[in-house]
Amino acid sequence: MSTVREALDSLRLVDHHCHGTVTADLGREAFESLLTEGEAWPGVSPFDSPVGVAVRRHCAPLLDLPRHAPAEEYLARRRDLGWREVQRRFLRASGTGVFCVDTGYAPERITTPREISEAAGGTSYEVVRLEGVAESVRAAGVEPDAYAEAFRAAAQDAVRRPGVVAVKSVAAYRTGFDLDPARPSRADVAGAARSWLARGGRLDDPVLMRHLLWTAVDLGLPLQLHTGFGDNDIRLHRADPAHLTDWLHLTAGTIPVLLLHCWPYQRQAAYLAAVFEQVYLDVGLTLHHVGPARAGAVLAEALEITPFRKLLYSSDAYGVPEFHHLGALAFRQGLAELLQQRVDADELAPADALRIVRWTGRENALRLYGLPKDD
Repeated sequence: MSTVREALDSLRLVDHHCHGTVTADLGREAFESLLTEGEAWPGVSPFDSPVGVAVRRHCAPLLDLPRHAPAEEYLARRRDLGWREVQRRFLRASGTGVFCVDTGYAPERITTPREISEAAGGTSYEVVRLEGVAESVRAAGVEPDAYAEAFRAAAQDAVRRPGVVAVKSVAAYRTGFDLDPARPSRADVAGAARSWLARGGRLDDPVLMRHLLWTAVDLGLPLQLHTGFGDNDIRLHRADPAHLTDWLHLTAGTIPVLLLHCWPYQRQAAYLAAVFEQVYLDVGLTLHHVGPARAGAVLAEALEITPFRKLLYSSDAYGVPEFHHLGALAFRQGLAELLQQRVDADELAPADALRIVRWTGRENALRLYGLPKDD
């Protein structure tokens, strides 16, 4: 029988939430800015962080460099190969067969879902970010009383595009989750829209965010929600998914709610997945930031009480393809260590461990998104 690690290494993962990578050869400053959710401050290099160390340790060999290659050598080799070859190497090395790509964040030119699948030799699908849909409605011009229906129609058009499998919200960034859970009235939406349309800017009105979340329910597709840490635009205490408890009660029996990232609230997310049928979670983004050395500890907390059918894999890779590889490596290594420990302690049968590998790395996501099993 295969060991847990052998089973994970041979599995074509489903990355149920990721982004494209930058289509340019990067200098040191640009590359370092993509290594961190913060900023590259003077005298403090992101290479001198867990994720930076993990890049030099685990990514350098894929560029034909020794492990722990110095940052300057690493970046020079990257430039010599060119961004297309670098992307191809890391995406192929990730062993990922299916990518669900959030196309709603693109401050610079990044690869499209099709370009990702071509480089990886896999299949890609699209995740629609609903705040972007709302902001496009405002940009096109709409009267406050017509906003609710215009947003609904635009969202429906967006999810009808070929290859769309889910929607996403970044409410954690814009308002936090400590919102009134009830569906807002049409009058309340019109009043909030009047204020937002007049002042412009990104969607950050609490009433309109509630309307967006309830519109997601009406669309009927899985809803991905950023939770936990992100860049310094987030207020971390308001991104605790436990704030969603009342809304989850009200939306029971509707759509799957997929909690992304979760750290440092992976235990709160695990609680929600354990008590609400519609809730699932991953620890993407977290895994490459803590690196393979600590991935097992994060996964252990996420899986303390989570039903195994509720854990998903994602990389949340953005900007640099190293994160596609690191996320997959950390997931495989961390989960293998965790499950093997339970097998060795006779707390888990080997056959059950192999089933959990298939569920968490692939089958759970294929089932949730209604994707073919041969993808």
